Amino acid sequence: MFFLFNQEFVDWLRQAAHVKVLISVCTGALLLGAAGFLQGNKATAHPYAYELLGPYCDEAIKTRIVKDGNLITAGGVSTSIDLANYLAELFIHPEAAAAFKKQIDYPYEAQRIIEVN
Repeated sequence: MFFLFNQEFVDWLRQAAHVKVLISVCTGALLLGAAGFLQGNKATAHPYAYELLGPYCDEAIKTRIVKDGNLITAGGVSTSIDLANYLAELFIHPEAAAAFKKQIDYPYEAQRIIEVN
C-alpha cells in the first residue's frame, strides 16, 4: 500500500495512459485507481479491498475478473492463474489457453468473469 500514497510512483504509473490494455491483480487496482485509470469503469480487487476500491471507480464488483473496455482487473493473488488463462484465450487463442492449463496441471475452470464492454 506504500505505493498508493507515493505521488512520484502514481505519477510514473500515469505514463501508461496510452497502452492498449491495462491489467491489474489484487490491490494493484488501487494503484490504477490512484492514477485515475478506473474513472468511469467497473473493476475488482482483493475481496478485502472492495471498500477501498469503490471511490476510484463507478462500481467495485465483488467477483474474480472484470473486463471493462481496455481495463482488466482481477481479485486476489490466486486469481492470477485464472487471469493468465483468460488473457491467453482473449489475446492468443482458446487452444493456447487449454495448453497453458495442461502445462501447469490446472484442472479448474475460471468462474465469475464479468465482461462489461
